[in-house]
Amino acid sequence: MAMQPKPIPIQDTDSSPFWKGCRQGVLRIQLCEGCGRHVFYPRSVCPHCMSESLVWINAKGVGTVYTYTVVHRGFGPFQDEVPFTMALVDLDEGVRMMTRIVDAGDGIHIGDRVEVVFCERDDGVVLPYFR
Repeated sequence: MAMQPKPIPIQDTDSSPFWKGCRQGVLRIQLCEGCGRHVFYPRSVCPHCMSESLVWINAKGVGTVYTYTVVHRGFGPFQDEVPFTMALVDLDEGVRMMTRIVDAGDGIHIGDRVEVVFCERDDGVVLPYFR
């Protein structure tokens, strides 16, 4: 059985607005109408106040590198993509995303400001990366 490329977007009610936004070039996250805090990853209940009143908003798409690593040994569908940089990015809205860093030029550093770019993979999946 061939290995599937990851991630595989799951089109469910919790995450489909996120994936639709990626295809449209818009980074979408959730906002809790109960407590006013932003939420990421997509879910049906706010992790801060347990409210089910989550709405989708367009994020600014900018943030700060919290931490990163350069991957030199890939496996499966990623083995031909090394080296690549994986990072945790703190969006200005206050949520943290795991993502790739692209177009890093002279390298990436903790604390660097980054902005979202959308990259379409060979399998048609559009992912939010940062540069």
